[in-house]
Amino acid sequence: MDPSLETLREELEELNFGLLDLLNRRARVVTQVQALKSRDGIPTYVPEREQAMLGELVAANRGPFPDEIVRHLFKEIFKASVRLMETEKRQVLKVSRASREADLVVKIGRELVGGPPVVIAGPCSVEDEGQMDAVGRRLSELGVGLLRGGAYKPRSSPYAFQGLGKRGLEILRDTGRRWGLSVVTEVMDTRTVELVAEHADVLQIGSRNMYNYDLLREVGKAGKPVLLKRGLSATIEEFLWAAEYVVLHGNKQVILCERGIRTFETQTRNTLDLSAVALLRAQSYLPVVVDVSHAAGRKDILAPLARAALAAGAQGIMVEVHPCPAVARSDAQQQLDFQEFETFLGHAGLRREHAWRLAAVERTSP
Repeated sequence: MDPSLETLREELEELNFGLLDLLNRRARVVTQVQALKSRDGIPTYVPEREQAMLGELVAANRGPFPDEIVRHLFKEIFKASVRLMETEKRQVLKVSRASREADLVVKIGRELVGGPPVVIAGPCSVEDEGQMDAVGRRLSELGVGLLRGGAYKPRSSPYAFQGLGKRGLEILRDTGRRWGLSVVTEVMDTRTVELVAEHADVLQIGSRNMYNYDLLREVGKAGKPVLLKRGLSATIEEFLWAAEYVVLHGNKQVILCERGIRTFETQTRNTLDLSAVALLRAQSYLPVVVDVSHAAGRKDILAPLARAALAAGAQGIMVEVHPCPAVARSDAQQQLDFQEFETFLGHAGLRREHAWRLAAVERTSP
């Protein structure tokens, strides 16, 4: 006697719940696999393995589903599993929003990075005492509390100006002390982390060194806030993993810096990735700043880029300023002179944020 429709429906319902149970059991195994992959640094998705598994499943198929349907169904299961592994991976990161809801605020001297927008300004390279004293004075007059400048310069050409090294660090430190500014400068080598930390308030990791894991480990032990720049072609995931290296080695005071990524565009030095700002704010509690100078490589569009970055959620803007950009020893085309910098602050909507600092400077000026 043939089974009734009701009996078949009951059997289908039982099979459906059985499939659901199997899918969830598979998902639990997937999360265990991801934990091991994260521990051992193995990529989440290995396409060769997926293709091999699909081939084995199709070979074992006895119907009535045709092979292409079996392949499609399991590809969807594999795709869902990869998404689950990616979610699990993000959740285990110490820098992820899942591990801490409140935004981190990094205190650097009188500045708080992670609240209202701050400005980090100064020349591309430290060139001499006179140049830095002029910059320090002007930043102080405008109420900017964070001074940037390169003592060690990673240059594409080995013949280009490479920075003043230790002497540059001394000039930076002295300028900061003289004008009440906190110093941000790049460290390029594990051998100089201690030296740079003695002279600077913030250790910057440049885009070329975002993948330098030995250096990330060392600055994680240095006890100073770290400004980590995104690599030239780094994904958001890779950027957060780099920050994780620093945090894992004891330093939770990390500031993320979007500085543009390399694309096919030739009218700008890089392409400012505004989506990265929004994604980083959503996925991590670390403060996010944007280096508009290196993103653009030209100074005529810095203010609109800064406004766009702030609208996307950036908590600070980094910009290059020089007393006389025409004679700068590096990146002359993207550095602002003092008048241009003051105009930039106004057009970018940043002058208002520094009004109280300017008033304080005026009260204490001789």
